[in-house]
Amino acid sequence: MTSRPPLLQNGPLAPALEAALAAEFDVQRLADQADPQGFLAQHGARFTGLATSAPAGASAALLAALPGLRVISSHGVGLDKIDLAVAAQRGIQVGYTPEVLNDCVADLAMALLLDVARGTSAADRFVRRGAWPTAKFPLARKVTGQRLGILGLGRIGRAIAQRATGFEMQIRYTNRKPVAGVPWKFEPALVELARWADTLVVIAAGGASTHHLVNAEVLDALGPNGFLVNVARGSVVDQAALVQALQTGRIAGAGLDVYADEPHVPPELMALDNVVLLPHIASATRETRQAMEALTVANLRAFYATGQVQASALA
Repeated sequence: MTSRPPLLQNGPLAPALEAALAAEFDVQRLADQADPQGFLAQHGARFTGLATSAPAGASAALLAALPGLRVISSHGVGLDKIDLAVAAQRGIQVGYTPEVLNDCVADLAMALLLDVARGTSAADRFVRRGAWPTAKFPLARKVTGQRLGILGLGRIGRAIAQRATGFEMQIRYTNRKPVAGVPWKFEPALVELARWADTLVVIAAGGASTHHLVNAEVLDALGPNGFLVNVARGSVVDQAALVQALQTGRIAGAGLDVYADEPHVPPELMALDNVVLLPHIASATRETRQAMEALTVANLRAFYATGQVQASALA
């Protein structure tokens, strides 16, 4: 009987995914160890695989403690907490779960856009606190025909743009470089995209290259009639500048699924009625999470069978 590949699990994973991994691999959970560093020093060399997630990642220090590591499979598309440079240098395969969550993240981006413009969450609070019999809910903003700026026209950005066409929106985007074969106008300068847009949707990757890309200058360009929607990473937006812009009316509102220090949300944001706050749930549907879990396992299964993960982050 062939022995099961030794797999280290870094951080919590969904129970169904943990069960699926345990069925095929010899899994040890780092979180179960009383002395994780001591455990790695004694046993780290035996692990050839690492199962992790976008929030947990795989730091350079963890990779250094796993000298026999050959493959990483991450549940998620965020790669900013995985040291890809070290992985590439050592020839470690890195699998992740792209494509399968595009639709649900794009759906949620549109939900936030609609909510913050039309004030649906705020209107719900208005009705629930009994204000309707004695007051009128303030006028909201029309969504159909809006100018939509997209920061990051990757797979999910394109899915958002496709949905926005159903609302007859004018669409422009900014990216590291123009995307071939799309009908939407490329705007090289983020600040100019923000100046043009009614709503700016952030769906750029996290990491050092995009840290605080949406800063006070960009928010000022978006202006007092503009909305910000962030379904990317909290690090892409300067959160302190965003709070100040919202408090002073320098932008009209925001829809946020991600934050700088999750799961902690600044009380200043909670106090504002023109901000929709979600607990990082863009991909959190049963269908999408099941598909992500299946691909997390499939990446490992493919590597141990062929030497290549099914969906590579280093391709």
